[in-house]
Amino acid sequence: MVHQLPVEEFLEKAKNMPIVDVRSPGEYDRAHIPGAVSIPLFDNDERAQVGTKYKNAGKDSAVLLGLTLVGPKLADFVKQAKKLNPQNKEVLVHCWRGGMRSGSFGWLLDTAGLTASVLAGGYKAYRNIVLNAFAEPLNLFVIGGKTGSGKTDILKKLALQGEQIIDLEALAHHKGSTYGAIGQLPQPSTEQFENRLFHTLQTLDTNRRIWLEDESRNVGSCFIPMPLWQQMQVASVANVDIPKDKRVNRLVAEYAGIDHGLLVEATERIRRRLGGKVTKDALDALIRHDYATVADLTLDYYDKSYSHGLSQRNPASVHLIETEEDNPDQTAKRLIDWANAS
Repeated sequence: MVHQLPVEEFLEKAKNMPIVDVRSPGEYDRAHIPGAVSIPLFDNDERAQVGTKYKNAGKDSAVLLGLTLVGPKLADFVKQAKKLNPQNKEVLVHCWRGGMRSGSFGWLLDTAGLTASVLAGGYKAYRNIVLNAFAEPLNLFVIGGKTGSGKTDILKKLALQGEQIIDLEALAHHKGSTYGAIGQLPQPSTEQFENRLFHTLQTLDTNRRIWLEDESRNVGSCFIPMPLWQQMQVASVANVDIPKDKRVNRLVAEYAGIDHGLLVEATERIRRRLGGKVTKDALDALIRHDYATVADLTLDYYDKSYSHGLSQRNPASVHLIETEEDNPDQTAKRLIDWANAS
């Protein structure tokens, strides 16, 4: 009989052992356990066929169809699994609910001389653990500041100085603003973003402080889990205040070499927020490749938006960090000193 593991034990073993996700490619692409390898028992069409057969003719007929579809693939399944851990020949396996797909796959691997452990409750059990984790109390410190303040670079410098961080924008493949998707990989689904966020949390000591950027509830199309978002809203905030000209310079350096058409599209998306004249001026500046003017014009909108968001917080939780220079390393050191004194 295939050995089943509760989700906590499964994830602990997964730190040193490969995970095989036997769900369909569509299920895997929507969201999966970070690091899991897709070896689908059925492709998307086959899974639909088996589901229809189950609904119309019952379990026995569906199982028979499944065996017919899977039969020619059995040897290849074993070959793929062996490549994942050729020395120890041990793998972890899961499907959606920890039922027939993962059990059958685990049995096959055990029969072929490998050791397979199946996730009890499947991916569904994993998701329950993920969602519950965000309600656990965390010692959060938030890096605030207007657009162009270099918050992401400050976050990275904090990590280099031994601090714990969660880079929400890196996990979401988006920098937050209308321009935030430019130059980034395609965004994951919100579900996969949550999985990646949970995976990051697993690597941190939750008894120590954790730094992250001040973000809207959504980072592009990815939504921050509400329990975590609520903790961020009451956390202490270091509001980094850098002169506007320094922020303009940073944005020009970041976006000037990017596809011109993407910058035009992004500017058009916030036309209603910028207003007709400002949008026209910004687009005219783009035609001239005058990126400093574009940054200056759009920052007026983003600065007002950020100031409004900051005003919704408890003033006692916000600490102003003024600096005349765009120096993320020095700013990170100041934030650590401030946090230590808090």
